[in-house]
Amino acid sequence: MPKRLSLSSSRCSSRQVSLVFCLIFTFLSSAAALPAQTTDQVLVVLNKRSVTSREIGDYYVRKRGIPLANVCSIETEPQETITRQVYNAQIETPVGAFLKAHSMQEKILYIVLTSGVPLRIKGPGDAFTTETASVDSELTLLYPRKKGVVIPVIGPVPNPFFRQSDTPFRHPTFPLYLVTRLDGYNMTDMKALVDRALQAKNTGAFVIDLKGQDTTEGNQWLRTAALLLPKERVILDETATVLSNIKGVIGYASWGSNDTARKQRQLHFGWLPGAIATEFVSTNARTFRQPPSSWQLGGSWSDPKDLWAGSPQSMTADYIHEGASGASGNVDEPYLNLCSRPDFVLPAYKSGRNLAESFYLGIPALSWMNVVIGDPLMRLK
Repeated sequence: MPKRLSLSSSRCSSRQVSLVFCLIFTFLSSAAALPAQTTDQVLVVLNKRSVTSREIGDYYVRKRGIPLANVCSIETEPQETITRQVYNAQIETPVGAFLKAHSMQEKILYIVLTSGVPLRIKGPGDAFTTETASVDSELTLLYPRKKGVVIPVIGPVPNPFFRQSDTPFRHPTFPLYLVTRLDGYNMTDMKALVDRALQAKNTGAFVIDLKGQDTTEGNQWLRTAALLLPKERVILDETATVLSNIKGVIGYASWGSNDTARKQRQLHFGWLPGAIATEFVSTNARTFRQPPSSWQLGGSWSDPKDLWAGSPQSMTADYIHEGASGASGNVDEPYLNLCSRPDFVLPAYKSGRNLAESFYLGIPALSWMNVVIGDPLMRLK
């Protein structure tokens, strides 16, 4: 996170240890009972004005076997940042109308946005009073809004699915849609997301890289994630060293560029099909435009030459480009306590939850900055 963040200290108490073992039992006992979701529960959103959107959307529909009746076309300028007015008129309203016209409000559980659908809603305000949010996170709330629930656009909204590890995701138990995005630097990266999702296997290492001896909650969440995963499949580093050049990676969590020892964009991992990544970084999903190869991490916020799309921080799309099959990120400052939580995401994914459910189990708030990249149905088998 940028230096303006205030991070509270956290030590592992006996109560926390008890909670960890309780979570372990919950994950183990509930995994077998979770149903596999189906392709007819997925809505794919294409942007008519974007060739890229139509191409990757068509590819996903064909490869995954999504019913053609579940393809919704909208029409908006294919720019990454839009106003709230454009979002309401050209994204939320037509998607909501499509679901209603086809009687899909209850059946659809997942919405897949495609590259070329806008990424960020820019609005006034600051800190937790901002109206800025990712398009993806805002669209999760289409479900309750279509039922007449009035939800403020200022600040974050609690995610009712957060930490619900032992409950199947379904309507109306959880009044939201789980929204993911097929995006990357280029069409090759995006099609690889689709292909690798179909090849995912429950094998490989979960790599968890702490930020040295940092005492904040983030490091504790990373430690807890390691405890909730099979010991023989965890590579945990608590030193100042940045892990790299590891083969057979199926899951990764770290501080990204907020670890000051991290200087290189690429980790040179051997990512397995189905691998996912998450990190505590404020602006890693700020853009999906590819930086020049000369641009690296660790620069100054005040020096324009060190910035890409307004930030010197690591990029979610770099993980996809290197071979990951899914990842989470943030379009703007989420603050640490509203970042994706690896202690829920990684164990859920390992237990058999699909990508969408695994990430949203670990995302505390909606109408906020979070973005999830990948096929929502991808799961380890």
